[in-house]
Order: sequence, then C-alpha cells, then structure tokens
Amino acid sequence: MMKKKIRVRTLLFGGVMTLLFLVLITRIYIVQVVEGAEWYERAKVRWSTAEELVAKRGTISDRNGNLLAMDTIAYNVSIDPKTINDEELADDIVNGLHDILGISKEELEKNVSAKKEDGTYVVNRELRNGGWQIDKATADKIREFRKVLAEEKKVTSVGIDLAESSKRYYPRKSLAAQVVGYLNREGEAMTGIEASFNEQLSGENGYIKYEKDGKRVQLAEGEVELKQAQDGQNVELTIDSEIQGYVEEALQEIVKKYAPKSATAIAADPNTMEILAMANMPQYDPNIYWKNNANSYNHAIKSLYEPGSTFKIATLAAAVEEGVFHPEEMYKSGQITLKGVPTPIRDIKRGGWGTISFLDGLKYSSNVAFVKLGYERVGEEKLREYYKNFGFGQKTGIQLGNELTGTINFRWQSDIARATFGQGVVTVTPIQQVAAVAAVANGGKLLQPQIVKSITDPATKTTTKIEPKVVRQVISEETSRKVGEYLEQVVSDQEKGTGKNAYIEGYRVAGKTGTAQKVEKGIYSTTKFVVSFIGYAPVDNPKIVVYIVVDEPNDPLVGGGKVAAPAFQQIVLKSLRKMGVAPNYGPDSDNAAKEVTMTVPKVTELQVAQAKAELKAKAITFELVGNGKTVLQQIPAAGSVVHPTQRIYLITEQKEKLSVPDLTGVSLRDALEITSLIGIRLIPEGQGFVVSQNQETLNNVRVLNVVLAPPTGDDTPADQQAVDSAEDGGADDQESSDEEQLDQSDTASGSDSAETPDNSTSE
Repeated sequence: MMKKKIRVRTLLFGGVMTLLFLVLITRIYIVQVVEGAEWYERAKVRWSTAEELVAKRGTISDRNGNLLAMDTIAYNVSIDPKTINDEELADDIVNGLHDILGISKEELEKNVSAKKEDGTYVVNRELRNGGWQIDKATADKIREFRKVLAEEKKVTSVGIDLAESSKRYYPRKSLAAQVVGYLNREGEAMTGIEASFNEQLSGENGYIKYEKDGKRVQLAEGEVELKQAQDGQNVELTIDSEIQGYVEEALQEIVKKYAPKSATAIAADPNTMEILAMANMPQYDPNIYWKNNANSYNHAIKSLYEPGSTFKIATLAAAVEEGVFHPEEMYKSGQITLKGVPTPIRDIKRGGWGTISFLDGLKYSSNVAFVKLGYERVGEEKLREYYKNFGFGQKTGIQLGNELTGTINFRWQSDIARATFGQGVVTVTPIQQVAAVAAVANGGKLLQPQIVKSITDPATKTTTKIEPKVVRQVISEETSRKVGEYLEQVVSDQEKGTGKNAYIEGYRVAGKTGTAQKVEKGIYSTTKFVVSFIGYAPVDNPKIVVYIVVDEPNDPLVGGGKVAAPAFQQIVLKSLRKMGVAPNYGPDSDNAAKEVTMTVPKVTELQVAQAKAELKAKAITFELVGNGKTVLQQIPAAGSVVHPTQRIYLITEQKEKLSVPDLTGVSLRDALEITSLIGIRLIPEGQGFVVSQNQETLNNVRVLNVVLAPPTGDDTPADQQAVDSAEDGGADDQESSDEEQLDQSDTASGSDSAETPDNSTSE
C-alpha cells in the first residue's frame, strides 16, 4: 500500500513537472520564435541610445573677411538645491554667485530653495538669468569659488555645475549691429542678417544612434546609425568695416553736438549698389542686447520720412530728361500761386532772391523753381512715373526683413506741387533715397541694393556670389552727366550753394541738402525737423554715395547744410582716401575754394602692424619701405601739415636693404629725402610733384630719374602736399553773423520743409 502511494506521488510529481516543462518549452517557443522579432526590437530600444550632433552656426563677416558674428564657447551654470541644503551651503552659494554673476540675492535664494511638488528639493536647476552662456573668464571664477568653498567646508560637492555650450559672439560689438542683428538667449534669430538669413546660417543638426551595455558603454559590434551635422553657411556682407567706422564716428559727432532723436547714414557704391556702411544712432551691443534692445531698430529700412529738398534731385532729373530744365533761363523767385491750390507756395527766404536763373534756384534750393519744373512743365502723369521708376513707393528688395514701402500718393493739386520739393504726400526710407540718387550718379540705372556679397558652404567650399541687379533704366547717361554737373555747383559754389559745407578740396562732389518739417496731429511743426544731406563723389566717376538723415536735432534753426553736410564731407573724404581714389585737381587749382589739410601722426618706433592700424583708422594712405617689423623713420615727419591725399612712407630697414618705392605724387622735397635715405641719386626734371620715375645705373652709381609736374588740371598725381599752411588764408568756414532767421509763418504755410538759411541762403 505504501509503495503504491509512493508510485502515485512520483507519477503525479513527474506529470506536474512534465506539464510545467511543456509550458516552459511552449513559452520559450512563443517568445523565441513566434514573438522573437518583437522582443528583439524591444531589446534593441533598451540597448540603443542617441545623441544630437549640433550644427555650428555660420559666420557673418564684412567684405574683407573681418568677422562680425561667430560662435564661441560658453558655459551654463546650474545648481543642485538638494546638495546645497543637505550640506548647509545656501548662504555661501547665494553670496558667492551674487558677486560673480550679478544675479540678485532674492533670485538666487528662490533657486537655491526650489522644491518639487512632493516637498523634496529639486536635484538640478539652471540659472537662466545671468548664469546662462557665460564666458570663460566668468566660468573660471565659478570654478575657483567652487574649489575654495569645497575645501573650506570639507565637502566633495558644493552643488554648482558648469556645462560647456556655445553662444553667438559679436567681436566688433556695436559696429554695424543693426545690420548684423542678434540671437536671443534661446538661440532664436531676432533681427538683421541673423534673422533674414537664419535658414542659411543655422545649418542642420545631425545625430548618432548606437547600442550600449548596462554601463552605457558602446557595444563594439553593435549597430551604429550616424547622420553628420551640416554646419551653417558663412555670409559675407558688402559692408566695409573701415568705412562703417568712419560713418559711425561721424554720426557720433552729430549726436554729441545736436542730441537728435536718431541719426542714420548709408554709404554705397553707386555702380553696384553694394552697401559699404549702414549705421544708426543710438547704438547697441548685440552681445548684451537686453540692456538696450530698443536701439536694434534699423531706421535705414524701417523708418519713413518726408525727405524735403533732397527729393528735388528726382524732380531735377525728370526735368532734365524731359528737356524742360534750362539752367540759364530766368524766373521770379519768392512765391507762386497755383490754380486749385488754396495757399501760395513760398521759398524759404521771404520774398525770394528776385529774378534768378533756374541753376541759381537749384543752388538756393528754391521751392518755386521746382514747382515750375515739376508741376507746370513735367506734369502730374510723367512726374508720378519718374518717381515710381526711381523706386519710390515700393520696396527696394534689399536682403533685410521688414523693409517699408513709403508713399507717393497724389490726391490734390497741392499734393503734386509739394511733392516736387519732397513734402506733403511723399514719404521715403533712407535706402530708397540712396538707390534713387545712385541711379542719378551711375548713368541712370536703378539697382537693387545689396547687403550680402556672397554665401559660402563650409563643407563643399563652394561660394555663391550675389551679382548686381539692374531694375530699370530711369534716365539717360547724358541726363545723368548733366544732373551731376548741376548738383556739383550746389556744393562748389561757396556763395550760393546750400551744400557748401560738403565741399572736399581736390574732389568733385555733387550733393543736395534737405530740412523737412515733421507733422504733428496733421499740422507741420515749427520746432521739429528732419535734416539731411545726400551726395556722391567724384562726379565724373562716382565711387561712393552717402546719405545722412538726422531726426529732430536740438536746434530748430539748423538745416541739413549745417548738421549733415559736414559729416558727409568727413565720411566721403576718408572713404575716397581709403579707396585710393585720386583727386580731380590740386590745391592750387581754380576749383579749390577751400583748403583741407591733415597733420601727420607719429608712428615711428611702433610695430609695423600697430602703425598700419593707426594710419588706417585715420584713413591715411601709406607705403611700407623695407621688410622690417618696426618703423624706424617716417616721411613726411610727424607733425607735418599735408594735403589729405599725401602718402606717408614708413621706413622699416636700414638703407642698404631698401628698394626704391613708388614716388608718384610725392613733392620734390620728400622725394629727395627718401632717395637720400635709401642711398640713390635723384635726378629731377620739372617742378611740382612726381608723375613718373625711372631707375638706372650710371658709372656704377644708382640714379633715379623723376619727372615732376605742377598740381593742376586733371593729370594731378594722386598724392599731393598742401602748399599753404592753415594760417596762410584758408577759406573762412564760419557762418555769417547776420544769418537770416527762419520765418515760421512761411514754413507753416507750406514752404520747403522749413530749410534753414545758410549764409543768407536756404537749403
């Protein structure tokens, strides 16, 4: 009986075990075979991990490769409230980070005591304000503070972590900042080129997916999926940093003297409409944009102004093209009454200048002259067509976002009449003004403004260049030439020309002043004005066009001739010297109504790189003589008063090692000094300045034959020395003491933009 029970139990146990084994085998079969693929995929998910490969944002540089925006290493600070409170370090952390990061103690205390919903302290908390994307110097201070605190408190961790990241850095700070734009702390492109070309600059992030073990170590034979990041493309602007510097320096002087609401300037190459400089005051630093973010606004493309008399250039071009402008024809200035216009249109000077020629009307900036030319002779239909063809009332197409359109809407006869001198229904952006005047300068072609010169893919090294784009032919080349000659007299005529303060001795300059009354509640203000100047040079072969507009200078009686024209002169003179553009005539010619000189700075004993930088900053032409690293001597000597186009020679080696430099344009005195220093005999022919040179050997002696010519005529050398010192009779640039005051009754009744008299002339 006992054996039978044992046998039954054995069979039962064996059956159960067999059944369990069958269940196990079945389950294994199902898992391994039936559901094997599914479980394998689930396992792969647990084994796999992925990391994002962040693309590097492209750089932004000027036309010469100088970086204006780039990525750089940064650090993000985070704290561990749990560790800080467990180790009782809260007060130390708050005080230390307050001193290093400048974050308020209240903010830090809030972060240090941060808790979860369950009441436990947060493990990790980023300090977004003040501790986000800090530089290496600040990060090093954090490291030192962390080390000292750990040693003092005898703890292994103080609850402060530094994570390396990258941030956008603007090495030139405020230079061209409104053009370049900025990224916010979240990496979002907000303004300027950064926003307009965000897609090209951003690139595309990549990733790597791989299999890992339990310790997160990559499996040697595991699967790997890799997609490389595509770095952003590099954008090269048409901006020239040196000319941009000249423009910003000139605007800063205006701001310092006249404290305007804003000041804007654009410099461009009229033959290509490449923007060489675009600046606005007040400025801002995109590295710390949150401190003055409002100043990131680019008035050059986003602000509308009644242009005032600078708009007369378009009316003049239309009149010349239509053959109705006869410079010597006479007319009665002062005021004009038109049919359908309720009030007379007056010149800025009460009673005008009597019966004068239309050319004098241009010089004086007579509103009556332009009403006769535009309203009466060109006519509404053609006038509207010319303004439209010059690009007014439409976007220019510049590669920057949020460009405004402006208006040239005519509703009443008075609108047409006032539009001829830039008032009433006419509103323009500065970039429209520049494009239109560039068309007048370059032979009549309206070009699309270009702010980007090329885009380069760093992976393929391929570069896409942005070519000049002609929109349309507006006027003929002959009209362009004539208008340039007429506008030149606005600047060169020192008695009648309202643009005389833009005169540059040695260069032919064309230009026009403007002073527009601002509208307040539908009425023209008698105290708030927008003053401006626009022009180009040299007239016969334009290389640069510059427009300066100043919104609400603090003196209501100043005009564009006083505020903007001197800044124009400063910018254009430095730019032409920087470009190496030869003057049209010398200081002794009949055209030289004013004397402009400069004092040679001392650069001897400086390193060559430092001397070059100092001379470039002052837009002084120079030539290195020798291959040394230090300036041993300079010619002309420091303190010499010379013509602005005079070349400075920097001697960097002893004479036995020197070769003969190009002496073209050098005075005989300087040529003798240079050749004596080098140890070569000079044989001059003629008088004045060197126009050619030829080196030869006579009787085993090196000689240099030079031909000299007086500094007159169109063949004047590029570099000339001022022959008269400042005390020998330079032109008096002071305003006359009996300058006429602005007649407010005239301006309020519709005169040209309340333009201020300038030596008894209006603008």
